[in-house]
Amino acid sequence: MSDAPQTPYQILGEAGIRELVEVFYDIMDTLPEAADIRAMHAADLSPMKEKLAEYLIGWMGGPPIYAQKYGGVCMTEPHEPYHIGPEERDQWLLCMHRALERTGTSEELQEMLRIPLFRVADAVRNKEGPSSARSDPNIIAAN
Repeated sequence: MSDAPQTPYQILGEAGIRELVEVFYDIMDTLPEAADIRAMHAADLSPMKEKLAEYLIGWMGGPPIYAQKYGGVCMTEPHEPYHIGPEERDQWLLCMHRALERTGTSEELQEMLRIPLFRVADAVRNKEGPSSARSDPNIIAAN
């Protein structure tokens, strides 16, 4: 057995990532604190669940399904029509961290993903503004 660190994909597998995405969108759909980002989505979340799962599978070290299907993994372009500032970024992160907890991922995996998830969420931010109290990834992980 190798001592090499496992990728999140090796830890969760495709099924685990798809479950994470399902729970993520269930949380977004019901969490009052995520109302702003929920409003950016269509009533039917099924297409977005599939796209986010495909993206995360590749991003977490699995096969590049999203890139093969859509020809790239640029996340800023699809988010251009939406106003995404620090508050919206933090709502997304809150939902993702709660989904990680709810799906029973280990604390080690949550810590492994904390900063990279913050970077991904912050990369799609296209609006400046005062950061909310939760804009620090260390604080978000604790919520």
